[in-house]
Amino acid sequence: MNIFNIIGPVMIGPSSSHTAGAVRLGRVVNKILNGVPPKTVRIQLSGSFARTYRGHGTDRALLAGIMGYHSYSEEIRDAREIALQRGIDYAFEEKDIPNAHPNTAKICVVAVDGKETVVEGASIGGGNILISHINNMTVDFTGENNTILVVHYDRPGLVAAVTHVIAEKYRNVNIGNFRLSRPVKGGEAIMMIELDDSAPTEMIDDLKRLDNVVNVMLIRAI
Repeated sequence: MNIFNIIGPVMIGPSSSHTAGAVRLGRVVNKILNGVPPKTVRIQLSGSFARTYRGHGTDRALLAGIMGYHSYSEEIRDAREIALQRGIDYAFEEKDIPNAHPNTAKICVVAVDGKETVVEGASIGGGNILISHINNMTVDFTGENNTILVVHYDRPGLVAAVTHVIAEKYRNVNIGNFRLSRPVKGGEAIMMIELDDSAPTEMIDDLKRLDNVVNVMLIRAI
């Protein structure tokens, strides 16, 4: 347990779960967009998020995170107006997601380059988050560690190829957690690799060059 878990995040209030955690959920989307501005944002709010988001500023916090602001950024208060100034078309929908954590948001973003990204995650208390789905594929990470997401076609030997590249060329980088999600055998799948260390840009480029890899995203610790 670190000091963040004990005293909570440095934040613009009023709630660590409904505001700070929401910002961090949005920041995961911002990391996935990797600098490409969002064009449209549609956010489903479930459970407690749906019932209290106006009073707690969850809507503004999510938008602020998507635009790259932090939990302590004063811009959170004006995130709706800033989003409109940036030409972002956004909307919120209150919709309970079955079996989801009470503070869950499903964020659907279309970037200016046309790429669509869907992220589902929850604010689990004290500003901490848990990302459960990306583009309808199951993942399980908190954003506290540098995380590599490898989108690929489910083919024999690909997991070994990815881990071989890391082990052989980047021996100082240690894998702390690994998960593979594949909705359909032989279809598109996703590897989630949490690292104890930073990931060199060259590693991402090397992984992208592997056969049957569709995309590699580095989500630096938020």
